[in-house]
Amino acid sequence: MFHRIWAALLYLYGFLLNAMDQCPEQSPLTALGMDKKETHLGLWYFIAGAAPTKEELATFDSVDNIVFNMAAGSAPRRLQLRAAVRMKNGLCVPRKWIYHLTEEKGNTDLRTEGRPDMKTDLFSSSCPGGIMLKETGQGYQRFLLYNRSPHPPEKCVEEFQSLTSCLGFKAFLVTPRSQEACELSSH
Repeated sequence: MFHRIWAALLYLYGFLLNAMDQCPEQSPLTALGMDKKETHLGLWYFIAGAAPTKEELATFDSVDNIVFNMAAGSAPRRLQLRAAVRMKNGLCVPRKWIYHLTEEKGNTDLRTEGRPDMKTDLFSSSCPGGIMLKETGQGYQRFLLYNRSPHPPEKCVEEFQSLTSCLGFKAFLVTPRSQEACELSSH
């Protein structure tokens, strides 16, 4: 009788422990392949970021919102990215860079021109109109959530935070997006 009670308690303890651990056993990330590259083009809004430490997200501390436009480059396997960064103090800061596309193990790998240490991987998001990027560079790695809408459902942000936390990215940042987005420059 004692053994049955003990076994039942151990089973219940294991069940409760697994219920608290919401992390899936398999990798919850689905890489986006090159065949879907056209879905990456167009306007994107930066929503949230996650990293192992706060320092890896510090570059976004003074940011209110960022809007991006990704367009096909002037040469094959190149993407031109333009961004308009709205700082919390109201200033608009334009940015632009070029990604070089490579295919590695079936997923899209983006290399930033002029920054050989930086690698960006694209992943699907469970959020409608969403995409996740994993940036890895010298001394940092972070996941970034983008969406076609500047204000996606809160559930999208919660799912992103839960997923990245399961992967060990415990520092989290959500852009306020309380100010109007800056206008993207045409060049």
